[in-house]
Amino acid sequence: MRPQREPVVTQRAVRVACIPDGRPADLPAGTPAQITQALGGSFTLWVEGQLMRLRGADADAIGKPVPVADLAPTALTDSGPEGMRSLVWQTLRTCYDPEITVDIVELGLVYVCDVLPMEDGRFRVSIQMTLTAPGCGMGESMADEVCDKVLALPQVGEATVDIVFDPPWDRSMMSEAALLTLGL
Repeated sequence: MRPQREPVVTQRAVRVACIPDGRPADLPAGTPAQITQALGGSFTLWVEGQLMRLRGADADAIGKPVPVADLAPTALTDSGPEGMRSLVWQTLRTCYDPEITVDIVELGLVYVCDVLPMEDGRFRVSIQMTLTAPGCGMGESMADEVCDKVLALPQVGEATVDIVFDPPWDRSMMSEAALLTLGL
């Protein structure tokens, strides 16, 4: 069964990223589209046979409210590195591949998540992640989203996200829940 698509029309000009190559495109006001996915604070649109990613901050362009963060923690119960690591992993579960309705953790795209204390009491977070396909043009966009969400966490002073391809990703890295969700 194909997911229900919601028809929308752009109410103002807006810049989007084409999927899967990531090239920017401008949609003029009045462009008909269909929402195919609204997860992790962004929207995947189907426009004239092309998938496009619309940032959540631009939701008003399709008549939607700006999505509220899926995870808005205000305090840590464990303020040490382990508590922060747990919070970062929760945050990573709010990031989605724009073509797949499964978060990047369940897809097995996150290889490393290091959380180290800094001298000022904040934390430095270093993430290594991969993509489902090495040629995916959405990699930079996904890495930027991960970095932005991690930097928004309390007590995070620095965050880096590196896209790596060793080891190469394959379906065996997906969780059982992801396999079931995707019918594999």
